[in-house]
Amino acid sequence: MPDIKCIIVEDEPLAAKVLADYISQVPFLKLQGKFKDAILATEFLHHNQTDLIFLDIHLPKLKGMAFLKTLTHPPAVIITTAYHQYAVEGFNLNVTDYLLKPFEFERFLVAVNKVNTGSTQKHSGAEVKETKDYMFVTVQKKKVKILYADIIYIESQQEYIKVVTTKKTYFSKLTTTEMESLLPSHLFKRIHRSYIVSINKIDSYTADAVEAGGISIPIGRSFRTIFKNL
Repeated sequence: MPDIKCIIVEDEPLAAKVLADYISQVPFLKLQGKFKDAILATEFLHHNQTDLIFLDIHLPKLKGMAFLKTLTHPPAVIITTAYHQYAVEGFNLNVTDYLLKPFEFERFLVAVNKVNTGSTQKHSGAEVKETKDYMFVTVQKKKVKILYADIIYIESQQEYIKVVTTKKTYFSKLTTTEMESLLPSHLFKRIHRSYIVSINKIDSYTADAVEAGGISIPIGRSFRTIFKNL
């Protein structure tokens, strides 16, 4: 398995150090450099190839999203930021994941494993199909197995998320963005800042809402284009 070469574009020294420490704990990641602004990163990319960028949004000189749009053939990108409101724009730019600061090593590993999976597929020359049909979610200090096929929708409830299934409703201390990153994107779509819906469970929809499992779920204004493209 070839190493995944990566760079950090981050102007906060402590945040850059945390990322570098996390990277050093992952055997398949190789850190090429840390850059405090996008201009320095651009100069590096003119002369070097990388497989992955850890990119902050609020950077001096050139903001992270603007920098991303300047890349003709961007590598994999994992956004690292304290601001959740840029998530939709990030995913529209095909970022691999969106990490909200502060994030734990476990959440970091979920993100880089997505890049590792894509790299494996690319090097093998064949597409690897997802065979796992379930996930484990922490519910009241227990790891509970939930089948993807049973999930109807997920709703954000302040510090918790509510996972509504055909059998039972679960509450777990995750953010909607973290839950979205754990779900297979071909089966689930985020249609609102507070809602993720199972595509297979949608019974009907309008421009403003979908109906799934007898429940009307709103479509957020900024998510309507994404939903229309399903």
